[in-house]
Amino acid sequence: MSPAVTLAAGEASQHRPLIITLFAVFVAATLVITVWAGRQTRSAADFYAGGRQFTGFQNGLAVSGDYMSAASFLGIAGAIALFGYDGFLYSIGFLVAWLVALLLVAEPLRNSGRYTMGDVLAYRMRQRPVRTAAGTSTIVVSIFYLLAQMAGAGVLVSLLLGITSDAGKIGIVALVGVLMIVYVTIGGMKGTTWVQMVKAVLLIAGAILLTFLVLLKFHFNVSDLLGRAADNSGKGTAFLEPGLKYGATGTTKLDFISLGLALVLGTAGLPHILIRFYTVPTARAARKSVIWAIGLIGAFYLMTLALGFGAAALIKPEEIIASNKAGNTAAPLLALHLGGVDSDWGAVLLATISAVAFATILAVVAGLTLASSSSFAHDIYANVIKKGQATEKQEVGAARWASVGIGAVSIVLGALARDLNVAGLVALAFAVAASANLPTILYSLFWKRFTTSGALWSIYGGLVTAVGLVLFSPVVSGSPASMFPDVDFHWFPLENPGIISIPVGFLLGAVGTLLSKEVPDADKYAELEVRSLTGTGAH
Repeated sequence: MSPAVTLAAGEASQHRPLIITLFAVFVAATLVITVWAGRQTRSAADFYAGGRQFTGFQNGLAVSGDYMSAASFLGIAGAIALFGYDGFLYSIGFLVAWLVALLLVAEPLRNSGRYTMGDVLAYRMRQRPVRTAAGTSTIVVSIFYLLAQMAGAGVLVSLLLGITSDAGKIGIVALVGVLMIVYVTIGGMKGTTWVQMVKAVLLIAGAILLTFLVLLKFHFNVSDLLGRAADNSGKGTAFLEPGLKYGATGTTKLDFISLGLALVLGTAGLPHILIRFYTVPTARAARKSVIWAIGLIGAFYLMTLALGFGAAALIKPEEIIASNKAGNTAAPLLALHLGGVDSDWGAVLLATISAVAFATILAVVAGLTLASSSSFAHDIYANVIKKGQATEKQEVGAARWASVGIGAVSIVLGALARDLNVAGLVALAFAVAASANLPTILYSLFWKRFTTSGALWSIYGGLVTAVGLVLFSPVVSGSPASMFPDVDFHWFPLENPGIISIPVGFLLGAVGTLLSKEVPDADKYAELEVRSLTGTGAH
């Protein structure tokens, strides 16, 4: 174990009561919010959409809280600290993706649906098959995203509490899973939204504090900061130029294009982001919430530059890797170094930033679990299994049970993925969302000829292609950084499948539609078009 990690563990052990207190205060505060919101959750609209009572600003804050995940805080800081310029590409991709969501999806989706993506597809197509497909896709994408949050939680709390055993790390993943089930089953969308708003404020405040301290350390001279980071990385000026991670070979260059495609197109297909548009009363509020989210998220991603390069400048790369080989602990270790590795202030800063990161994880996993359990209950249980005959009480009950099942699956998979870079794991979720969900949403909203067959081909084809390529990629096997490093069954050379699976999703949607003998309902499309563009008749 490296000196910095030993010091971090030592600081954590000396100040463990403080650390545990900070974590406990946040968990207790969020549980109080959840119980309070749960008492106000009386109908399906309250559970799924928070009663559509949130303002554009409130929802923008919640959207940014939902979006700025463990990948944003821990994964990107680690990627920049280890790979410099190439790590910052994650920040750019995550931010630019919001323009696609704003221009193409936010307002039409808010106007066209009620609670889930399946509502939009079912409006002009056969209900049961498209709702089954939409529900399946939502659950798969959510579980991929949950993997990243669980991995981040295990790494973070292990560092703070000095837990080194695999059993201890798995126990932490299980604890996060139990907490997220509690948030969703008791609080529904209202509780989850308030938790996300609180978490967004904490995360932005924490990032501002660290950014200020990093710049202060270098007398607000960014050139000095970057120069020190390049020298300390051992890579020299190559650290500040493209190509350190995505330029060594033709394969890595393709991986970069694949990653960029997944990040930019994935946001508009992420289920936990899409359902946030239903929590506002009007389409105008939906637009306003996305604009607020872009501002808040943009400011945060600019600050990830200071976090990542600050960690690179102040901590040796071997020390970051010794703590977590994917670099996920760079931000907490940066807090420790800024405060002083042998000082009370360093311990306080480490504990505070780690508690904020833990808050980030809890809020995002709650949003993901809510998205997937809502889709199961509303699309699959109420409209497929019960054929539209389920009562609101039965539907909400099914959503709560679904959150328990999804939580259990996430705990098991999160335990397996605990050593992978969380930004990379989230990029996989983006690839699956862009391959399965985005083509279907865009075709449904903007292509008059689109049919049920096209929707099914697009969702299942994109989903199977993306997940299949991930299973046979270096992410799962074949390298020391894989989920299963001791076996090798990979044949797909890229870490991200987006460059293949996204075009396949769009292509299959078109082919399935053109080969179908189904005649689209022109009147239904006209109704959907008017509703999506004007909001007339929207719920």
